Amino acid sequence: MNAIELSIFTSRISAICDEMGVVLQKAAFSPNIRDRLDYSCAIFDAKGQLCAQAAHIPVHLGSMAYAMGGIVGDFDWQDGDMVIVNDPYLGGTHLPDITVIAPLFIKGKLWAFVANRAHHADIGAKTPGSMPISSSLEEEGLVIPPTRLLKNGKVDDDYLTSIVSQTRSELQGRGDFAAQISANCTGLQRLGQLISGLGCDEFHLAVAALNDYGERLARVALADIPDGEYHFVDLMDDDGMGNHDLRIQAMVRIHQHRVQVDFTGTAGQTTGNINCPLSVAAAAVYYVFRCLMPDQTPACAGSFRPISITAPEGCLVNARRPAAVAAGNVETSTRIVDVIMGALAQAIPEQIPAASHGSMNNLAMGGYVGQHSWDYYETMGGGMGAGADQPGQSAVQTHMTNTRNTPIEVLESRYPLRIHTYSIRVGSGGAGRHRGGNGLLREIEFLQNATATLLTERRLHAPWGLANGQSAQLGENKLNRSTLPPKVSLDVKTGDRLSLASAGGGGWGRSQDKKA
Repeated sequence: MNAIELSIFTSRISAICDEMGVVLQKAAFSPNIRDRLDYSCAIFDAKGQLCAQAAHIPVHLGSMAYAMGGIVGDFDWQDGDMVIVNDPYLGGTHLPDITVIAPLFIKGKLWAFVANRAHHADIGAKTPGSMPISSSLEEEGLVIPPTRLLKNGKVDDDYLTSIVSQTRSELQGRGDFAAQISANCTGLQRLGQLISGLGCDEFHLAVAALNDYGERLARVALADIPDGEYHFVDLMDDDGMGNHDLRIQAMVRIHQHRVQVDFTGTAGQTTGNINCPLSVAAAAVYYVFRCLMPDQTPACAGSFRPISITAPEGCLVNARRPAAVAAGNVETSTRIVDVIMGALAQAIPEQIPAASHGSMNNLAMGGYVGQHSWDYYETMGGGMGAGADQPGQSAVQTHMTNTRNTPIEVLESRYPLRIHTYSIRVGSGGAGRHRGGNGLLREIEFLQNATATLLTERRLHAPWGLANGQSAQLGENKLNRSTLPPKVSLDVKTGDRLSLASAGGGGWGRSQDKKA
């Protein structure tokens, strides 16, 4: 396959993932998927190796890339199947992220898989939003092992009912699952057309060429990093269960165009829910190195071949069942990015930015309006770290998430909430030759009694600067002007106001070095 043919193939297979995402968004019922775009779509080969993905959520896609081989290898696939899974210890991330996988058979032979992962605001946890302050996996909601949702192309309605009946909105749950099924159906149709047009043998050769090309580009990027060992340590604020300053440590070894990441020295798994499975840690590592690769690097398994990852079993980033993981996916993954970037800043300081705001600033909430229950989950952006050649952006999602905010009009029309403030937190970015981006301020008034849960970070340990740049301001959580801890669940009353102020990004370089 020549370069032009490979480029066309790469664009065509990636476009299928994009189209799957559009179908999922447009068909979904929940604001979480339709408005916030908290979903991801990808294509895998018959062995579960990544072939293509859309530019959706890095923590979703990287974890699927790492773990899909184990999922598909342990299942007896049949034509017309769709399999559902959310088990974090079997390739998932945390329980609200539900993955639906469909095999593509052509003339009785398995050729590929399409998959999508979407965040469901309710998966049956005791607290609304299914992001509780938890100490075990079972407290976080319904655990779904790999199970057939469709057989012979037909939905197993009894099984689907057993899932959605445990949520607060069965209609919304059914709608979102229907959207995920529809996205996969679109992917199967388009991928089948692509393979039929190319020919099965040519498709196999194209995938092999794609992976080889991705590996070559990855090695080119690694060649720009000096060989050596680079170490960095950063801390998680807390686990919501009284344990503070939990250590994440990494050694990054670069040698002969390959990289080894070793998390030895990281704190052991903890009582609270900031633990994560190794697949989530891998997603964070993959993300950092993908950022260093050329723009044209394909999103395929070959691009990650030169990267190996080890972590002691039972540590914070390679937890054992049944450790709680709800915040590991959203908060610990983000800190892992900071640690890997901090290590690489020692090797390639001009290419690595200061720390960004370092939290997805998770807010889950819900209650009752009359006889009807409601629940909602959102994340919030903050400041991006500055780099050697530019300031950090303000009020953006960074690193492991790529979601939008839910528009205020949608929030206020769907839920008993009023947004009083949604603004840039001026001055929260770290000073430097290039200043870090500013965080956000969001103040919500509850119009009915409700329950709210916060899972946030960078409230105790500020995002750091680089090259003598200054740290950013810490984030803050407040209820009626009283400061709240980083992670907390609380009952709120009508008229209460909850305020989230996200951290800024770190600055880069000395302020006095700023050019006139």
